[in-house]
Amino acid sequence: MDEKQLPKRKILYIGGYQKFIEKFAEHPQLFEIVHVENGLKAIGLLKNDTSIEAILCEYFLPGMNGIEIAKMIHQEQFHSKTPIILLSPEKADKQREKAFKSNVNDYYEGDFDIENIANRIYYLRIYLNYFTPENSQDPQKKEYRIPWDKRLFDIIVSFFALLFLSPILILVAAAIWLESKGKVFYTSKRVGTGYKIFDFYKLRSMRIGADAALKDLKHLNQYDLDAPKDAINPEDCPRCSALPEGEFCSEMLYAEGKKICEYWYFENRKQKAASTFIKIKDDPRITKVGKLIRNTSIDELPQLVNVLKGDMSIVGNRPLPLYEAEMLTSDDWSERFMGPAGITGLWQVEKRGKKGQMSEEERKALDNQYARTYSFWGDIKLILKTIPALFQKENV
Repeated sequence: MDEKQLPKRKILYIGGYQKFIEKFAEHPQLFEIVHVENGLKAIGLLKNDTSIEAILCEYFLPGMNGIEIAKMIHQEQFHSKTPIILLSPEKADKQREKAFKSNVNDYYEGDFDIENIANRIYYLRIYLNYFTPENSQDPQKKEYRIPWDKRLFDIIVSFFALLFLSPILILVAAAIWLESKGKVFYTSKRVGTGYKIFDFYKLRSMRIGADAALKDLKHLNQYDLDAPKDAINPEDCPRCSALPEGEFCSEMLYAEGKKICEYWYFENRKQKAASTFIKIKDDPRITKVGKLIRNTSIDELPQLVNVLKGDMSIVGNRPLPLYEAEMLTSDDWSERFMGPAGITGLWQVEKRGKKGQMSEEERKALDNQYARTYSFWGDIKLILKTIPALFQKENV
């Protein structure tokens, strides 16, 4: 079909390979592009946007790659009639074979033709919408649901805890407002069970305008002082350099137009994060009331509302900020998201006992262990261990 006859489609593009993004942007008569960088953001968007007419995803993505994203979309049982097309900058038979085994609708590699993709979307939509039954994909949905006894326990505990603690919450809220007038609660986006994104509540412990004040405190940021200043070269990976030419230590990705192994990509991300995260000793942005509620964990009490709403459980794996969760979608981390998110959990208690000395691998193992083995009485034991841990100085 001629390009002029093809209808304009609203497509979701997942990835960051600039050459491909620009290629689609050069054809505004064919595509209205919604762009996200990773699968986590894509899933959140697709749950709320039914107007997406096609999903184009890069095969090489850090954490959750194109195939894993396609599988999750099928499992979530939304957009079952929306074509999913994977894109790869290079040709490889094994990748193509894996792609089609994962039930994606098409796979393009190398220097593909945009008009061919537009035509393919046109015919795929006809096929999927008119010639396939509703249950044709037969997805095996693995959405986690909190067991009824755990959910009942959460509702009872959070309700009566909020009722009992309401005088303290009211007094603290008044003190926060009197010292630094403005919103009493601080809300941030967190990722919990099954990569569900929700609003995470805390009492505000910093003065209003704390973010704007950062530029004047940058010289005090301990992370920024320790962070390396030079960008990592993809060819500098120490693991890859020890292998024969053409072999790589981990799966190859395409990030910011560069080919880089997944291991070295995440090392690069960690170093960039070091200059992004803020850690200031005796941070002047923290109010007097804020210091008190942080030291006593009172600032965490509004999370009982998250528990009452069903976003979280009393005990579970800690819900993560978006920037952290998007890097933890590979197979060895994903199991932690198949258990309940919680206020307290296994690794928090263990970390207190080890005085805060815990590696990423240990934390990963404990999160996965909890997701596999949690039980009602195990949760009770963790709650009892959490109470004395609150009086220790180590902040988790």
